[in-house]
Parts: sequence; structure tokens; C-alpha cells
Amino acid sequence: MTAPRRSAPTATDGSAHRAAADHRGAGPLRSSGVFIRRSLLHSLRDGEGLIMAIALPVLLMLVFTLIFGGAIKPQGYIDFVVPGVILVCAGFGASSVAVAVNRDFTLGAMRRFRTMPVSVPTVLVGHIVASLIRNLLATAIVIGAAFALGFRPSAGLAGWGAALGLVALWILAITALFAFVGMIASSPEAANGYGFALLFLPYLSSAFVPVDTMPVWLRGFAEHQPVGPLVDTIRWALTGAGAPHGLAALAWCLGIIAVSAVLIAWRFPRSADR
Repeated sequence: MTAPRRSAPTATDGSAHRAAADHRGAGPLRSSGVFIRRSLLHSLRDGEGLIMAIALPVLLMLVFTLIFGGAIKPQGYIDFVVPGVILVCAGFGASSVAVAVNRDFTLGAMRRFRTMPVSVPTVLVGHIVASLIRNLLATAIVIGAAFALGFRPSAGLAGWGAALGLVALWILAITALFAFVGMIASSPEAANGYGFALLFLPYLSSAFVPVDTMPVWLRGFAEHQPVGPLVDTIRWALTGAGAPHGLAALAWCLGIIAVSAVLIAWRFPRSADR
């Protein structure tokens, strides 16, 4: 008697194996990659929003440097104002995350994600990481426009690294905060309104005018709110002007990230599709 021949694997066997693997679900790393890609694709499809996130800070810089700059600081105002415009750019771009997260909760997307074999909280990871990528790209474009207008920083490699590191950390901080705002807002319009209120912080700081020109009662707030030490440190890293407040800037960014993470972890299991 001859030994029975072992049958070769068939396409059906392979499909069953893949189906079993898919049934086990995607791990946090894989599902994070999927949701990052999803958020980036949504950004590319929202051409108008992407253009505005870049065009508005550039237009703002043009207004301040070409129209108001001569009255505020006749010489070298471009070097003074660019760090503030960069932070405005970051804040405006990150604010869209509040609307995107709220739409996931209010328009049924989260209901579908909860039925899939994925790590559902990584939906927020996708929004936050995609925001970081988008806003760093927008920051590069704004800096390029600033060079075209005469921005000439004296920073070396270490200065640029410190400045961009702080910008990236600030983007992560406010994006995490906007993600929480999107979770608790009742509608996309409400999420957009709450986010818009946070965008006023750079205007109440040393981003556009020296703090010592402000009224005494406003000066204390301008010096001790998150954007104040951050913009001063970025300006010092790029141009050497002013005084750095690196520890305060790091403390604000890390504190906002920590508080936002705790709030998201508390709220997410209690959030339901609305």
C-alpha cells in the first residue's frame, strides 16, 4: 500500500486562514495606522479647509508685517512676529480636530467602529497624529512665506531644532485638548465655536506686540498664559531676541497633554453615539 498523499493547501484554506486572522482583530499599532491614513485622506478631500489652514496665517502675517508692522515696530518686525504667526497657524489647524472628532461621534462613525475588531480609542490617535503631520507641513509653508517677506533668523541647527520641537509639542497639546472638546460638544458647530475661543490666546500674549505696551491688569495674564512663554522661547531660539522661558513652555505643553489624556480616558468609555 502506498501512503496517502497529503493534499496541497488550496485557495480556500488560505482564505480561511486570513479570515481567522482578521477575526482576531487589528492591534493598537495597526489600527492606529489605519485611522491616521483615514484622517489624512479626509484632509486631502477637504481641499477648502486645507487651503484655509495655510492661507489664513500667511494672510495674517502679510497684514501685520505690511500694514501694521511699521506702526508697531518700524525695524525688524518680521523677525518679531513670525513665531506668533506660527503658533496661530498651529492653533487654527488643530481646531479642525474638534469638528472631525465630533462628527465621528454624532454622525454614526463611532457606532460602526465599535462593532469592528479594532482598538476603538485609536480613532483619536489617528486624528491627533494626522493633525501633527498637517500642521508641521503648514508650519513649513508659513516659514517659507516668511523668508520671502524678509525673515532672517540667526538660529543654527540647535536653535531650529528647539523651536520646531516646541512647535510640535504645542501642536500635540492643543490637538489633544481639541479632541476632548470634540467629544463633549453637542454638535460640530458647537465644537467649532469652542475651538474658536481658544484661538484668541496668541493675541493676548507677546506674539504680536511687546507685553510692556499692554495695560498692567492684562500684562500679568499675557505673561503667564500658555502662549506667552512659548512664543518668547521660540523667538529667542530663532532670533536670539528677548529671554527664553523654556521650562515654563515645556511645563504648559506637557501639562495640557497630561490633563487632556486624563479627560479623554475618563470620557471615552462614557461617550455614546448621539
